[in-house]
Amino acid sequence: MNLLITNGRVVDPSQRLDAKLDVLIEDGRVSRVDKKIKASVDIVDADGLVVTPGFIDLHTHLREPGQEHKETIATGTRAAVVGGYTAVCAMANTVPPNDERAVTEMVVAEARRNGACRVYPIGAVSKGLRGEELAELADLHLAGCVGVSDDGKPVYNAQLMRRALEYCSMLGMPVIAHEEDAELNEGGVMHEGYYSTLLGMGGIPAASEETLVARDVILARLTNAHLHIAHLSTAGAIEVVRHARKSGVNVTCEVTPHHLALTDDAVQSFSTDLKMNPPLRSKEHRDAIVAGIADGTVDAIATDHAPHHVDEKNVEFDLAPFGVIGLETAFAVCYSQLVAKKVIDLARLVDLLSCGPARIFRLPGGTLKSGSLGDVTIIDPTAKAAVVTPFASMAQNSPFIGQTLQGRVIATVVGGVVKHDARLAAPAAKKKAKR
Repeated sequence: MNLLITNGRVVDPSQRLDAKLDVLIEDGRVSRVDKKIKASVDIVDADGLVVTPGFIDLHTHLREPGQEHKETIATGTRAAVVGGYTAVCAMANTVPPNDERAVTEMVVAEARRNGACRVYPIGAVSKGLRGEELAELADLHLAGCVGVSDDGKPVYNAQLMRRALEYCSMLGMPVIAHEEDAELNEGGVMHEGYYSTLLGMGGIPAASEETLVARDVILARLTNAHLHIAHLSTAGAIEVVRHARKSGVNVTCEVTPHHLALTDDAVQSFSTDLKMNPPLRSKEHRDAIVAGIADGTVDAIATDHAPHHVDEKNVEFDLAPFGVIGLETAFAVCYSQLVAKKVIDLARLVDLLSCGPARIFRLPGGTLKSGSLGDVTIIDPTAKAAVVTPFASMAQNSPFIGQTLQGRVIATVVGGVVKHDARLAAPAAKKKAKR
């Protein structure tokens, strides 16, 4: 739990820090960030690399309990550290769902036993994710949940959503909304537009997302509560959030790497690795969320890592489940799409992947301030590599396989312990520093 990271360019937006510095971690926490630190501890040489606060994913499906054929807490967190994530928020739509204290406690205990990174559970809004009766939100919070969401399903009942916002406001945690009016979708499997018509596939209109975003923003204003919009994907939704923020509503939002990098024209390949919900949108919508990142409307980039067994995806497009994996490719996709193309600078990307997620969900981490968690991600922004299988995740359903991306995670440190180092065959290869 004692480690010295030397010679790196430290980029920490929480302190407006961008300089060549050393980072000393003692007893699992950041002790000092300064020039030329000397200490008799293990060393990681970050010469030519960038050192940042550890990435935090607000939206990860670890599938345990109940769907361990897709992913487990052990394998999902292993994929996380390969992708530079030192913490993930585990969504509630497991089997059984995380709608009661016992399930939360199981997730927390398993993460402590076998997790490669920190795991923060997300509880359910409603019992059984049925949208009929509130789950025991206070119990979930006391057991360790940092937010609640029926992700995978929208909360149709406006009164239930209002009550959830009110209770969570008292508990100091956000309600995370999956915004989708399935009655508008009519069995849709991709974005409704030119390509859905061309391919003869059922469409999911942008209005399906935008109508519930607008409703829930109104409810957030009514309750003065924190509403967080998950995997926002449309121009209309971005505009609602932008306007609401200006008028003082406590609303935050996340977008995913795949919605930044891909559009619905890619579905012409009929690959089920391009089937997700919300679906890949048209270029107009993609450009709008990129603009939302550039102007600060978007608070975080979250992977929506949704692993499925290969047999589940190896079917016709209409029959395949929604969802793609993303923990191991997120940084490279985002760097390639946003920083390399000069949409934003590296500091803004680090804020979206680390500082922002910690700030809006009130999580430990997201900073290298003295006394903070010793969670660090080391990256090489110049490295280019093709995305290849197998992944550390049990699932292989990535839409980026075969693509060459810029930006590589070199090492991931959790609590002062190196959990992933792409350069080393074994931890014994680390050097010792002498006074």
